[in-house]
Amino acid sequence: MSVTEKEMLRATPTRPQVTSSMPQKLPVGARVTNWLAVILPLLGLVIAAVLWSLRAWGWLDLVLFAVLYFLTALGITLGFHRYFTHRSFDTYPFIEALLGVLGSMSVQGPLLKWVALHRRHHQYSDQPGDPHSPHLCGPGALSVLRGWWHAHVGWIFLADPPGLHRYITDLKQSRLVRTISQLFPLWVLVGLLAPAVLGGLLTGTWLGAVTGFVWGGLVRIFAVHHVTWSINSICHLWGARYYRTDDESRDNWVFGILGLGEGWHHSHHAFPTSARHGLRWWQLDITYLVLKLLETCKLAWNVRIPRASLIAARQL
Repeated sequence: MSVTEKEMLRATPTRPQVTSSMPQKLPVGARVTNWLAVILPLLGLVIAAVLWSLRAWGWLDLVLFAVLYFLTALGITLGFHRYFTHRSFDTYPFIEALLGVLGSMSVQGPLLKWVALHRRHHQYSDQPGDPHSPHLCGPGALSVLRGWWHAHVGWIFLADPPGLHRYITDLKQSRLVRTISQLFPLWVLVGLLAPAVLGGLLTGTWLGAVTGFVWGGLVRIFAVHHVTWSINSICHLWGARYYRTDDESRDNWVFGILGLGEGWHHSHHAFPTSARHGLRWWQLDITYLVLKLLETCKLAWNVRIPRASLIAARQL
């Protein structure tokens, strides 16, 4: 269904002034935890390559990887992003809980923190105050590289911006959302153990459990991490622009596909509350197709799409 132009524009608040103080690093313990979250999936990729060369893998491992990649990435794209952050549709609590758990299994931080940081990103997009803009490191080729690194992964080692809690006052009123967010370590553990258990049970071997853990757990997390982080970095540097926005967001077709529609990032910044990011006929938006299936099954409703007149008015 369509909504009014006023509703479609409400997700881009006026930017308050931000002081120019340098971002603070995380405490040592938190930095170590985040480094482990980055390095262990990379180590899993290396182990998977070794197992592949030794032919110590099976088609079940690739199936576990593909299925869990799709489900946990959908937890981010449909759940954390389009539902919890932008409220681009309505659904039942059990679907809300499922999306929250699947998104948490992608190991990108607790639900409430993810939403708060992303809402702040929209408020300050590519301006001082944006948690992960690649455009705040100055001019020159080296600065572009530094900006890409910061936007891709460097920002997760910095302390949270002050006042982050004010971005999630609505979600904190929900006991369900608070509980899902607080149980983040449990969902991470489930996401790692589930493919190991399935691999072991379906093959009847310990090797099946190990390769299931590696492919469905570590390698899957690595892939979801870097595709998602590329939306922050690459999709603010390289791609097409079709609409008037006051940031440097881009539509990138590679991550439009790999990111289940999230790579149509410029279109999203032009219409933040739209449930559909691929607004042109050729822009494949798998997340939106899943949402349309939920809507057809009466499991989602009030799906927000900008009017054709508003899309035309925003075009460059």
